[in-house]
Amino acid sequence: MALRIIFVLMLIAVTSVNSTAQQSTYREPYRPQFHFTPPTQWMNDPNGLFYYEGEYHLFYQYYPDGNTWGPMHWGHAVSKDLMYWQHLPVALYPDSLGYIFSGSAVVDVNNTSGLGKNQLPPLIAVYTYHNMAGEKAGRNDFQYQGLAYSTDKGRTWTKYEKNPVLPNKTGIKDFRDPKVMWHEGSKQWVMTLAVKDHVEFWTSPNLLQWHYASSFGKELGAHGGVWECPDLFAMQVKETGKEKFVLLVSINPGGPNGGSATQYFTGDFNGKEFIPHRSHQNKQPVWLDYGRDNYAGVTWSNIPAADGRRLFIGWMSNWDYAQVVPTTVWRSAMTLPRSLTLRKLNNNYHLQSTPVSELSALRNEFEGIELTDLMKGAIDITPHTATVHQSEWVLDLEITDTKTETCYLQFSNGSGERYRIGYNVKKKLYFSDRTKAGNHSFSEKFGTSVHTAPRLLKSKRIKLHLFVDASSVELFADDGTVCMTELIFPSTPFNKAELVSEGGAVKLISATCYSLKRIWE
Repeated sequence: MALRIIFVLMLIAVTSVNSTAQQSTYREPYRPQFHFTPPTQWMNDPNGLFYYEGEYHLFYQYYPDGNTWGPMHWGHAVSKDLMYWQHLPVALYPDSLGYIFSGSAVVDVNNTSGLGKNQLPPLIAVYTYHNMAGEKAGRNDFQYQGLAYSTDKGRTWTKYEKNPVLPNKTGIKDFRDPKVMWHEGSKQWVMTLAVKDHVEFWTSPNLLQWHYASSFGKELGAHGGVWECPDLFAMQVKETGKEKFVLLVSINPGGPNGGSATQYFTGDFNGKEFIPHRSHQNKQPVWLDYGRDNYAGVTWSNIPAADGRRLFIGWMSNWDYAQVVPTTVWRSAMTLPRSLTLRKLNNNYHLQSTPVSELSALRNEFEGIELTDLMKGAIDITPHTATVHQSEWVLDLEITDTKTETCYLQFSNGSGERYRIGYNVKKKLYFSDRTKAGNHSFSEKFGTSVHTAPRLLKSKRIKLHLFVDASSVELFADDGTVCMTELIFPSTPFNKAELVSEGGAVKLISATCYSLKRIWE
């Protein structure tokens, strides 16, 4: 009888997801065409990212009954190439212990948990329970960590019968977002947990019993808001080949241009403590993305050694206005998947973010732009074969005139709206200006200022790699050493592109525009 009930519930879940998908045309106004979005309703943080047997798994905070934040579930999708996604039934539902908040997932290759079967390793998800009854009662222990496991390639998940695996005994309300990894050096699992204004590291031999190891960050980095969604992982430095560790920490509010954003630290980890590099001792935060709309991003686990990449994806929005942006069928998208590289630049360690190579498969047509010296003013570079609002741009410029003040791309439409993104030569800042890019009436915090990012390189060459997708722009400048992710909501799609130089000449070394295929069929 019990099995029959489970089967019926699963059938209902699958039917519900298929029905939901059919309600969406994926061509609604502002709907991204090559970014991941849910079929309908509300989505925020990416969760539980892992790769297993040819599939990239993407889970996400999801409320299937409304287009604003509500009781959190884990939505679920899989992809074989990080581009085209198949929606699956909701993986985790709220229960008597609480809503299902953010977390992570790993492949327990050696079955340390003992939860595998038929000689297959279990897939383990570790997540935060948020108990609303406890919060309303004024308790401080209403967030704690639970566990679920799968033995069928992640299609169904069973919650551990002895949840929670990590109760909250800290007396701190914010105790969440466990990111779990296997630390080879100490032969144990390590959980990185966000605890209000810092992170804690916990260790376990089996993913079921956890022991406190250390804390980090109370006096370092940005502290304008609550710390969330941490991620600790090892990387090899490109220039030296040495292994270092990177710690991502999202913060809300307190971002470099307002609202939520993601900072990072570099250092060493010995299985117990994270020791930051000396460059972090000045307490100045270092940001993964300077735009307003890349938050809560984490990386995939279990990427094959033959691949070797550290793959990242973020939530493309900002808590300042996420629940009121002018979309209704669905709310929120993910950023493009990115490959992270650890570089040593100017005697400091920096993360370089580049769009994954798989994106090139979406290129439909390309159009070269005539090479010329661009004098003060603008030249029309509107492509003949590509659609501006669904395009990729790769430009290599050189500042040849000391009088040059700014150079930028400008996208516009017949309604007089425009968006500008480029480089301020005098201030040595990249900038994104959406103040006149369309609708921002839904929030006074959305389109009221120009956003900026400092440049790390000293070269006269300016490299702009840009993706425009309906309601978003992602800039990877100087080979991804500086990134800016921004939402835009023009009243009609942008259909004109110009390259503008103010004050002096800019030499156009190379420039290409690609038309990109849509990923939803």
